[in-house]
Amino acid sequence: MICNICPRECGIDRKTEKGICGCGENMRISRAAPHFWEEPPISYKNGSGTVFFAGCNLKCVFCQNREISRCETGKEITADRLYEIFSELKSQGVHNINLVTPTHYTEQIIPVLKKAKAEKFPLPIVWNSGGYEKAETIKRLDGLVDIYLPDFKYIRSETALRYSGAADYFEQASKALDEMVRQCGNEVIHRGTMRRGVIVRHLVLPGHTEESIEIIKYLHSRYGNRIHISIMNQYTPMDQVKNTHPEIYRRVTEAEYNEVVDFARHIGVEKAFVQDGETAKESFIPPFDNTGV
Repeated sequence: MICNICPRECGIDRKTEKGICGCGENMRISRAAPHFWEEPPISYKNGSGTVFFAGCNLKCVFCQNREISRCETGKEITADRLYEIFSELKSQGVHNINLVTPTHYTEQIIPVLKKAKAEKFPLPIVWNSGGYEKAETIKRLDGLVDIYLPDFKYIRSETALRYSGAADYFEQASKALDEMVRQCGNEVIHRGTMRRGVIVRHLVLPGHTEESIEIIKYLHSRYGNRIHISIMNQYTPMDQVKNTHPEIYRRVTEAEYNEVVDFARHIGVEKAFVQDGETAKESFIPPFDNTGV
């Protein structure tokens, strides 16, 4: 399997090699369980049925999930087992199936999603990614994914290069988001839960409020109320950046976060999720101990 599924375009055979994502041919999962810390229409009352895939094509220096993003943990599973996991999560009463960091397993996941649609699986499918996608890959998910939940991390190439080694992040993420909105931009929320739609997440980084404001302005001017924008303050300074990237070895201040939120209000953003000051002190990282796998 020669892999060019994401913008990295490693061009390697994952049967014998591992790409930047750190993963081989077989899907590896670190957790499958209800999750209660997503945006309100995703988690709602019973939680989101999250499936955490090991590996990642971004490798952000500030990553809070390094133990799985480096593909060092987790358990290999088959496509049949993934579909069983969908059913097991459904039996726990979750509101959706939430595929977390799935991009590098797109080839393996598509047949499972096709089976789910063919068998009229009743829960919406959420594609929860870092946003660094190829638009042509997202096109292959048309009709298979109901809700897109991408990050939109950077608009400046120098920031994307410094923190994620992906100078083309905005170029790729913006095209991919166009396709996501084309597919699912007509939002459907039923009894408090999202059945169809796009929520774009942006994590405010310390010292980067100007870039965050540029991102909010871009998203609102391009998509208006066709998307929700989730403005997050939960950045957690990890020890790995202390010496290499000291400028982000601190939390986002209340003033920094409020400046971004106030700007969103000022330009008329209506569909937004914001976090209060206590959120930055909480842990949103579940134990990646192969629960439910």
